Amino acid sequence: MQAFEYKVVPAPHKGTKAKGVKTPEQRFANSIEMTLNELAAQGWEYQRAELLPSDERAGLTGSTTNWRNVLVFRRALVVEGAHTGASAAPSLAAETAPQTVPAPVAPVAPTPASAPAAPPLTATAGDPQAPAGAAPIPGAGAAKMQADDGVEELSPVAGMTAALKARAMIRSSSED
Repeated sequence: MQAFEYKVVPAPHKGTKAKGVKTPEQRFANSIEMTLNELAAQGWEYQRAELLPSDERAGLTGSTTNWRNVLVFRRALVVEGAHTGASAAPSLAAETAPQTVPAPVAPVAPTPASAPAAPPLTATAGDPQAPAGAAPIPGAGAAKMQADDGVEELSPVAGMTAALKARAMIRSSSED
């Protein structure tokens, strides 16, 4: 199983002028394109855009919730001692090189020279059914992000709080 690291950057707010780019929509698209290409050149793969709440101070004692648009990127981590095939992470400059994760080590019984070596035991972090000695990778949060198909719901933001509260009520009643 391949491990990834993730990077989240704020989405551009303004369009960027360029030759042949006239309308505000084209300028905004140009800003997004420039951000995506810049991070792709550093080895980051675009995953999705998210709209997330951010609680911030307002005045001396108050707080307010602002909704922020962010772009989510990922890139593969290089595992030491593991053979990587065509899906290997690209080699990058020192300042953008992926972090190195030590390869999990598991005891392996001697095998005949003709038999291939068994892969090391790995398990998703926090898995209660994981075998003893299995290395926990990539972690519960990263595993959830890998399972996400990246498709956003295209519903209006108005009434979002009521919809989320209703969904939470349904989920809590089904768990009981």
